[in-house]
Amino acid sequence: MAGHSKWANIKHRKGAQDAKRGKIFTKLIKEITIAARIGGGDLEANARLRLAVDKAKQGNMPKDNIERAIKKGTGDLDGVTYEEGVFEGYGPGGVAVLVEFMTDNRTRTVADVRHAFNKYGGSLGVSGSVAFMFDRKGQIVLSGDNDFDMVFEAALEAGAEDVKDDSGMIEIITDPGEFENVRNTLEAQGLKFELAEVTMIPQNMNPVEGKAAESLMKMIDVLEDNDDVQNVHTNFDISDEEMERIMG
Repeated sequence: MAGHSKWANIKHRKGAQDAKRGKIFTKLIKEITIAARIGGGDLEANARLRLAVDKAKQGNMPKDNIERAIKKGTGDLDGVTYEEGVFEGYGPGGVAVLVEFMTDNRTRTVADVRHAFNKYGGSLGVSGSVAFMFDRKGQIVLSGDNDFDMVFEAALEAGAEDVKDDSGMIEIITDPGEFENVRNTLEAQGLKFELAEVTMIPQNMNPVEGKAAESLMKMIDVLEDNDDVQNVHTNFDISDEEMERIMG
């Protein structure tokens, strides 16, 4: 992503998520459950489950909740069956949007997501309509207060694809398969992360401002507030000034 806007966006989303911790727990429990269902309950043998559990621990989810979600996934406890997938479409200003969902009622989720797109001037597309604009990558962000040269060398030696100083932050990009190794290597050196996840990174950014930017952020907030929506990825680029105006 370009400019300062992505860091303003990260702070906005982190603040919103902290205010909705109960909803975040709901989403994490779903992810742990389905990861365990697909790949089993062994953290060492199931990278997706290991990442989901790490996120839950970072969010201070109680250990009992994590263990119960794993047991639901492996069938040791009764529970609902989740279906996962991705919706694709365009938001206000022609911004590409990917919505990752996990639901026990696809009909409900489709209706809710379509309503959010339509209400704020977006439109749902067909499968493949915008996914090609994104790459799945590991992304680690650290404060620019860290020694860039040290982080650069350690990350590349651990298998990172790219390390750059961006808007006063250090951003590390990895292949998804190298993400854990890079993250663990940096953690072992005592480094703290602003963000560490496997995500969808846009290949190009779409500048958006004014009413379109306002509508887009409202649409994203509504989507992220939906219990069935796990993640929302977009390629928008909003200036610091615009983001502050919208958030203010």
